[in-house]
Parts: sequence; C-alpha cells; structure tokens
Amino acid sequence: MNAVAVGIDLVDVARVGRMIVRHGDRGLRRVLTSAERSYCLGRVRPEQHVAVRLAAKEAAYKALQNAGTARKVGWLEIEVVQDGDGRPGLRLHGRADAAFRRLGATQALLSLTHTSSSAGAVVVLVG
Repeated sequence: MNAVAVGIDLVDVARVGRMIVRHGDRGLRRVLTSAERSYCLGRVRPEQHVAVRLAAKEAAYKALQNAGTARKVGWLEIEVVQDGDGRPGLRLHGRADAAFRRLGATQALLSLTHTSSSAGAVVVLVG
C-alpha cells in the first residue's frame, strides 16, 4: 500500500452552530446527505457532528485535488459513513469517485476528531 494523496482540515464548531441556526435544514441539505443529516441531528450536540463531517469532506476534497477535475466535486459527492464497528469511512459518489479512481487510489482512510470547539479530519488515499 502506497499513499497516493493526503488532505487535512479543521472546522470551528461554533461557526457551524451559527450556520445551522441561520440556514436550518435547507443549509444542511446542501452539504450533508440524508443519512449524514439523520445521524447528526440525532446527537446531543449536532453542530459537533456536522462540523467533523464538513472537515472530512474538505480533507477528502484536498486529497482529490491532484486528480485535476476535483474542483467540480460537490459536498454531497463525499459522504462520511460508519462501518459495522462504528469506525468512520468515506463513500465517494460521482465526480469524487471518478477523481479517486483517476488517482489510482483503492482505499480512503479517514480519521476524525472533535472537541467542544474544533473538529478535524485527515484523509489518506492509498493505492
């Protein structure tokens, strides 16, 4: 396994909380899939979970940049999922999946972290 690309991002949880208040469900629909929205809104502090997903999507987008056409990748084409053990992973759709394949990647590794004030993510694409 060789690293093909890496991306990292950090998001301010309070800023995401303000976004949720200001734009509500309409805003969430623009950046999260229905499964992601359901998961986040079912949590005590949804802003933390939204923030960490936004960080993961941005980190994945940064990792995909070497594919050339990644600039056209939309928020909903990168989805944060959980495996059977609750570990986070990525599911790529459309242009994100095409960029992933163009890079010769075979696996996307995702690490998430959050505190009450910050949420971060690292994505490593391997091939």
